[in-house]
Amino acid sequence: MTAPTLEVRNLCTHFFTRAGVVKAVDDVSFTVRRGQVLGLVGESGSGKTVTGFSIMGLVDAPGRIVSGSILFQGKDLASLSEEEMRHLRGNRIAMIFQDPMMTLNPVLRIDTQMIETVLAHEKVPEEEARRRARDALGMVGIPSPEERLKSYPHQFSGGMRQRVAIAIALLHRPELIVADEPTTALDVTIQGQILAEVQKLCATTGTAMIWITHDLSVVAGLADDIAVMYAGKVVEYGDVGEVLDTPLHPYTHGLIGSVPSRNKRGEPLRQIPGMTPSLLNLPEGCAFRARCPRAQADCVQRPELHEWLPARFARCHHPHREEAAAA
Repeated sequence: MTAPTLEVRNLCTHFFTRAGVVKAVDDVSFTVRRGQVLGLVGESGSGKTVTGFSIMGLVDAPGRIVSGSILFQGKDLASLSEEEMRHLRGNRIAMIFQDPMMTLNPVLRIDTQMIETVLAHEKVPEEEARRRARDALGMVGIPSPEERLKSYPHQFSGGMRQRVAIAIALLHRPELIVADEPTTALDVTIQGQILAEVQKLCATTGTAMIWITHDLSVVAGLADDIAVMYAGKVVEYGDVGEVLDTPLHPYTHGLIGSVPSRNKRGEPLRQIPGMTPSLLNLPEGCAFRARCPRAQADCVQRPELHEWLPARFARCHHPHREEAAAA
């Protein structure tokens, strides 16, 4: 067995504010192997994006990684200098941001930005860099890519800008891509096209991918494994089909039950009661217990991520174990 492309172990990223310490990522662990897609899902504020930024070394003050390891092909990214990370970012590790203007410079033409991206990491003729930029635009479904290379970002729609940002991330065929809700702004047909290209890329080149999203339908069709986050922690982890069919954690159960298509016509939409707790003032023990229908007295004790079934993990004292085992 070859080493995983990425192995995150007990990662903690905290923000030290005047109001207190925000534990945005607290004891997060998962593994992504070559050619594998991991879906990282959860509500807004659950720590998904900060996990991605931690991997990329993009956490700004007052935030910092306080403990844990991020092993990329055996090398701990958390221990690298900024200069060493700069050599990896955009080359062997790439990130697709939710807002394409975090990637694109509004005053430079698209060809200038894409060619510079290629030449920053590889010594190739400029014409070769231009050809790769054109091919990458065509791959993500931008019509007349040769002409559109000469355009500025403001001459594209929001969805087209996002496709350009995705094309830039794919330029070097990186070994790892962290994608932060990259298809949220795209229409359904283009979203399907991008997802198909991503699956093909991972299958043919062995690129590992973390797909951060709140859309369970996207994860169901794209990911191999799924990690469900709540209040900065991974609360369930396992094969995507098994987790979505027979979830162990009550939070995952509630997320899936909240999908409108699972509600009967004419009945009120099901929802998880209550609100996500503040990361500044988390309750003792299980952070979900105030909203959980299975909560009992022992839930005031902090649960660990436990393997309840083969390769099925949940951070819960009272998981839906019987239903999952019977499936």
